[in-house]
Amino acid sequence: MTHPGNVQELLAAALAGELGPDPAGLTATSVFWIHHGTRLAGGDVTYLNQYVLVRVGGAFGGCAFEAGEIDPAICREASGSSLGALLKDAPTPLRTAALDAYLACVAPHRRTPGAEPVTLPAGPPEVRAVARDTAIAGLLDIEPGARVALIGVVNPLVAAIRERGGDPLPCDFNLRTTQWGDPVSRDMHEVLDAADAVVATGMTLSNGSFDTILARCRERGVPLVVYAQSGSAVARAFLGAGVTALSAEPFPFSQFSAEPTVLYRYRAAPGDEDGA
Repeated sequence: MTHPGNVQELLAAALAGELGPDPAGLTATSVFWIHHGTRLAGGDVTYLNQYVLVRVGGAFGGCAFEAGEIDPAICREASGSSLGALLKDAPTPLRTAALDAYLACVAPHRRTPGAEPVTLPAGPPEVRAVARDTAIAGLLDIEPGARVALIGVVNPLVAAIRERGGDPLPCDFNLRTTQWGDPVSRDMHEVLDAADAVVATGMTLSNGSFDTILARCRERGVPLVVYAQSGSAVARAFLGAGVTALSAEPFPFSQFSAEPTVLYRYRAAPGDEDGA
């Protein structure tokens, strides 16, 4: 399978063993849950994030989720399960994390052709966040004044888009304004229809909006950049099939370390977009 049309097609291909070994024969050795808060120095927003993570062999998969979607008790229930069982029956965030772990196990980012490693420097959260979001914004190929939909708002990324000459159109379920007072839309369709380019977080895989964003960018012919801690290997499967570029940040994520960590940048090969 070269270019899946949507996440369900990708999941079906994984369950059928079309992408690698039969997931029924693999074990989710560890399933764990992280809840953390972050407020960067000088900011007025506390980011509250929950992640569920799955380890399969030498790979981790992760997915953020909204408060209350799943309970920490799921870790006891799911650890040691067949990966195939999680792909079939788990709640969406856990299923996405399991699919991410499977794809990362089959093709680790560090060994994937075309992956550009970017080392984030050691240091405090503010330094690492700016370095990460500058690397993400570097995937944007835009003209000055281009309108860039940002679906999933983090303030350093708003700043990084502006530094590249873009006009951010922020959209988020949980924020009402950016650090600079820019209004944040709750209507994804509003910003998708107005944008010259789209930057979306991997959490769109968890809340079910990824397929909609992917389809709209294909229809309008606008570039889609995904920045993914959630489902970084899942989003990678759509390079050249709606996703133009990807910043993939596998676990452990940058906010959980003060030491150098690596993310991987991908760009769709020229002529690889098939609109499928």
